[in-house]
Parts: sequence; C-alpha cells; structure tokens
Amino acid sequence: MTDVKLPDAPSTGRNREPILEQLQRLLTSSRRVLEVGSGTGQHAVYFAPHLPHLLWQTSERAQNLHEVQAWLASSPADNLPPPLLLDVTGDWPQLRVDTLFTANTLHIMPASAVEVFFARLPQVLEPGGQLIVYGPMKIAGDYIGPGNADFDVWLKERDPLRGIRDLEWLDQLAEAQGLRRTENNFLPANNQLLVWRA
Repeated sequence: MTDVKLPDAPSTGRNREPILEQLQRLLTSSRRVLEVGSGTGQHAVYFAPHLPHLLWQTSERAQNLHEVQAWLASSPADNLPPPLLLDVTGDWPQLRVDTLFTANTLHIMPASAVEVFFARLPQVLEPGGQLIVYGPMKIAGDYIGPGNADFDVWLKERDPLRGIRDLEWLDQLAEAQGLRRTENNFLPANNQLLVWRA
C-alpha cells in the first residue's frame, strides 16, 4: 500500500492544544457540533477523540472537501462522520446542532459572506445553542498584536475582500440573530476564541 501524503496546515499543530482546552470546557453539555470550514480536517481528527461524548460534523466547500475526506480516512473516529458539503453563501445542510464552531475562516471570507454566515445561524443552531469562533479579531479598531497588523496587510494584498474583522461588527451580526457574546478568550499567537450564545 502506497503512503498518501496528507494536506498539512502547520498552524493547526500549533493552535490545537489551546483551542481544545477551551472546547473541553465549553462543550461538556454539547451533543452535536457543526464545524464550518474544516479546512484540511486536521482540527477535527484531533478534537473528536478528545470529545467522545459528542458528534463532530465537519463541512467544507466542494473544492476542499477531498482534503477533509483524506484526513478523516486516515484517522477515523466513531464520532466523526463523513464531511458535509457546505458553502456559506450557498445551500446549507438540513441539520440542527447545539454548537457551531469555526476556526480561521471569518478573515478569509469576504465581508458579505460573513454577513450570510451569521444570518444562516438560526437555520442550524438549536435554541440555547452556542457559536464558537477562533481566529484573529480587532477590538475597537485596534489589532491585539503587531503580527496581526502585518497579517491583515498580507490578507488584503492577496484579496482586498479579506481582512481581520472588528469584534464589535461581529457582535452586531450575532445580536441581529438573537445571540449575545458571553466570552472573549485570548489565546496564543494573537488569536481569540469567542463565544456567543442564543
């Protein structure tokens, strides 16, 4: 059997421990999590075995779905079903979850897609559910570290529609869907883990 080289997102190896530490606290009562924008799937295959009491449902856009499938095939877990096709601005799968998780996506999506993302939350999030977002954010227009300012420039050079989002704007989008932010956890490498609850 030939070894297949799996896609690798190096940042997942660096940030998975601090994220998991927060998830283990936040997901004690959760039963079904939808991860929007699973990327390579490396987060999912690491988190799911550490959270055996819940179902971790991955999802990705069509062009990236094969990467998630490859990682899930290499590291199967009973609570890690096949990934779902999900484009934020397209049709969302018909499912209900108590937690929606996304990591390092909101600065990659255009702002218009971020607005759609929040608008679609009531379709999938059960009453009393929670949204957990990991990534870099600005607070009151300021970066929380100089590295984020450089990263924002790099993002916009690649695509002017990308960029690190303002926390206050995300709060407004969440509140419009009946969610209120309950936590802002500062994690390594100038990233944050935010929680909004319905």
